[in-house]
Amino acid sequence: MLNYVIRRGFYGFLILLGVNLFTFLLFFTVNTPDDMARLNIGGKRVTQEQIEKWKTERGYDKPLYVNDKASGLERITDTVFWDRSVSLLALKFGRSDARSATDIGHEIRTRMWVSLQLAVPLFLLQIVASVGFALLLVFFKNSRIDFWGVVACVLMLSISSLFYIIVGQFLFSRMFRLVPISGFAPGLDAVRFLILPVILSLLSRLGGEGRLYRAMFLEEIGRDYVRTARAKGLSEPRVLFRHVLPNALIPIITSAGSYLPYVFLGSLVFESFFGIPGLGAYVIDAISGQDFAILRSIVFIGSLLYIGTYILIDIAYTWVDPRVRLS
Repeated sequence: MLNYVIRRGFYGFLILLGVNLFTFLLFFTVNTPDDMARLNIGGKRVTQEQIEKWKTERGYDKPLYVNDKASGLERITDTVFWDRSVSLLALKFGRSDARSATDIGHEIRTRMWVSLQLAVPLFLLQIVASVGFALLLVFFKNSRIDFWGVVACVLMLSISSLFYIIVGQFLFSRMFRLVPISGFAPGLDAVRFLILPVILSLLSRLGGEGRLYRAMFLEEIGRDYVRTARAKGLSEPRVLFRHVLPNALIPIITSAGSYLPYVFLGSLVFESFFGIPGLGAYVIDAISGQDFAILRSIVFIGSLLYIGTYILIDIAYTWVDPRVRLS
């Protein structure tokens, strides 16, 4: 397994380099440093002196790729590519392109914990609720509960997450005044602000996850080992929890594991609508402000998390199924 992890880590590093290089080329092909200066300075009349000053303050006055005036290693190190792209590999994110020029690394470290307070409970509740709901439908297979449960899944799939947010804020915040409509507070007070977005996000994802897991469980209960277990006189709940659920863990891990990067990166829509100062809201603000330094950093972190997550998923396969061998 160790050789497999090392090999996958090496391939992942190559992919990370490719994503980093492609992101750099894409951003600086679409917007040159002069264009970025005009966007951030604003105003109809921007002088060349203002542009040069902005570029000097943020390090964009250097050559993009190769400094022909330098010699040796300085030809590469004295470039925007080295400062803004290669430095990401050392998790040095630099400063934002906005007027405030805040430290991106500090913002990410601060906002990450806010996003985790929203995403970790949602992640755990999502697995428990989706698996439990799917097992309930399978237990009452071909009954009215199963039929109306599938109908509810289709309805939840058909409704946009924005609808849940608007209706939830109107009912529970404006009408019944049970929770604040938006905002955030540190410590235990955060529960009042996070409970509504967690519940609404859970509902918006329950339909798709529940229907997916139901289909997987139905496939499993048709196998020979399930018929053998029933022939031995095991009760249906025992068959589902002791035999069907363990054998369906691989697709569950795959589905749940693909959501892990979002646990750290935050929820773009829910954090923005509920005024939660996490990484999701940070990305939305960067997009609206066209702050490409922040976006490049978030793309890099997202790539790193996805690569690491799928390595962990492969390792988890061996824990839940001894037949899986990594080679």
